[in-house]
Formats: sequence, C-alpha cells, structure tokens
Amino acid sequence: MRKVFTIGETVYDIIFSDGVLQAGKPGGSMLNTSVSLGRLGVDVHFISEAGNDDLGELITGFLRTNHVGTQYFHRFDEGRTPLALAFLDADKNARYTFYKDYPPQRLRQRFPEVSANDIVLFGSFFSISPEIREKVKTIVEYAEKQGALIIYDPNIRKPHQKQIPGLLSMIRENLSLAHIVRASHEDFQVIFNVKTAREAFALTAEAGDAALIYTRSEKPVEVISKHFTGHYRVPVTKVKSTIGAGDNFNAGLIFSLLRQNIHASDLPGLTAIQWEKLIRTGIALSREVCKGFDNYISKEFADNFLNSV
Repeated sequence: MRKVFTIGETVYDIIFSDGVLQAGKPGGSMLNTSVSLGRLGVDVHFISEAGNDDLGELITGFLRTNHVGTQYFHRFDEGRTPLALAFLDADKNARYTFYKDYPPQRLRQRFPEVSANDIVLFGSFFSISPEIREKVKTIVEYAEKQGALIIYDPNIRKPHQKQIPGLLSMIRENLSLAHIVRASHEDFQVIFNVKTAREAFALTAEAGDAALIYTRSEKPVEVISKHFTGHYRVPVTKVKSTIGAGDNFNAGLIFSLLRQNIHASDLPGLTAIQWEKLIRTGIALSREVCKGFDNYISKEFADNFLNSV
C-alpha cells in the first residue's frame, strides 16, 4: 500500500468570525490535509512537532483517533505547542496572530521510511524556516531519490512578506524538488509579485519540471505543465471559512492520485480525463470544508464520498 507523508507545522487554531469565537481545534496546513486523508482511509503519516503539554497531548490523540500516523511526530519538553488566532474577514479569509515557543533543538524524531511511489507533501513557512530548513530538505531529497511523488504547497501569506527576500533561494529550491506545485494566486503574488497563472508557471519552469495547479478562490482552477493545460470551473459555495480550503484541495488531489494509481513518472503523460478527476476531487473536498469552521472534512462526508467514488 502506498503511503503519504506530510511535513508541516502543528498549531492549535482559535477561530473568530465577526468578533465572535467560533471554534478551537488542531490546525496547521499539513495537519489539516493529514486528518482529511486519514478519514478517507489513506495510510498517512504526519512529520511535525508539538509540545509535551496539554495541547500537544490533545493534538496527538486527535491525530491518532483520525488514523494519522504519529511515529514521526516529535513532542518537545522545552517550549509549548504553538497557538494561532485566526480572525476571518468579510470574505471569510483569515488574518493570523501566532504565539510560538519552540525549543533550541527541533524535529528530533526518527527518519521517515519513504518508499518508491509514496507521496510526500510539504510546504508553508515550516519548509523554509531557518531553524529546521536543512532537516526538512534532507527528508524531501531522500524521498525524491527513493522515487516518491513530491508535492509542494508554498502557502506563504502577507505576514511573512517582509522576510521573503531572504527566503527566495529556499522557495526556488522547493519548487525544483517538486513534481507538482499546488499554489494559490496569493502565494505567487506575495512571493514573486505576479498575478497570472502563466507568469506563475514561468517561474515554476525556471526552477524545474513541476506541473502547476493554480487555485484562485472561487475562480477557475488552472493546470499548466509542459505537456498539458486545463481550466476547471469552481461551483458557487456559501463560505463560512476558507482556512482549510487549500489544505483540503491537497487532500483531494492526493486521494485521487492514489485512487488512479498515478506515480511521478506518469505525470507527463496524464490524459485530460485523469487531470479532470484530480482537480474535481480537490475542488470537492475544498468546497466541503469551506461550509463550516472545521479545518478538515467531516467523517460523515468522508464516508459518503468513499461510497460515491
């Protein structure tokens, strides 16, 4: 059975909308993806870290309850599990305030056992944080050499914009390591100050051979690679929160890659039908999570979705 490894931050999200507390729940982009995949029965393993405190215990238990492997989930004694306060604006997009207290030594778990044809998803500021950059890079490079399919989601937002000039070389390196880049219009606007999918793909192509999946909220999803282009309409959705939208698009994409048995070597030759299934599955999960304040699809939706595909 093919395995999925996700690499990213762990936080506890406290969500406000219209000035009212709406929810508190485990969060972090790769955690959100992992939980949705776990609920869909995927063999998924989360590479991350949390404090050896009450929040860390709560999150670890939550991951295990949702069938997410925690053998590569480091619990540190010095420091505390990060908090993220998310304030939703009129468009239901989040503005974050983070509270972090990490130890000097991080990501001290054992090295993941990645095999050929597994899938690795990495990204966010976690993947370019100077304190852990080399460890994350080592895992991804090892996975690529093993023959895994690598997906990169930059997930860089405006609060980090001032830091971008010093981080560009690492972002470009991440682009070069990927077989698929799944990025939003905001990612490329914040990082590179470009506003179209074509401009974004030109930058992706400078770094490597990755296919670009370019999402733009309610606007059509665009796929551009050296071998294929496609546009996919996003149905109208009544949105309560966009916090997990991209993360669950990633979960749908990965689920469809597994369901269609697509490997890295298959990507150049994918048919229009195969791309359609990949993107439509991503859109379906993304739309579902936007309907509420959860960061992941519900167990009921997962069960119904599995019965329908």
